[in-house]
Amino acid sequence: MAVLSSREWRDQDRGGRLPGQGRSAGFRMLTAYRARTRSVFLFGFAKSERENIEDDELATLRDIARGWFAANAMALARAITDGVVQEVEYDPEEEN
Repeated sequence: MAVLSSREWRDQDRGGRLPGQGRSAGFRMLTAYRARTRSVFLFGFAKSERENIEDDELATLRDIARGWFAANAMALARAITDGVVQEVEYDPEEEN
């Protein structure tokens, strides 16, 4: 599982800017990712509102990610049905 801190994410220069806006007008997004399994969007914020997250916030987000990665199919289906999470499927055929 990879959960990057916003510092680590920023250092990778992923962008997160809207067209026509400079670097400071962007957003930070924290996503947990497990290869070939799933990724979970955890938190996002405008860089104009805050510079970064605190270490304790990052630790909490990592705990949340572990919980979602440990969830079985039934728990995930229930969370989707209850509106706790939203499933987004990736279809490479739709890119063209």
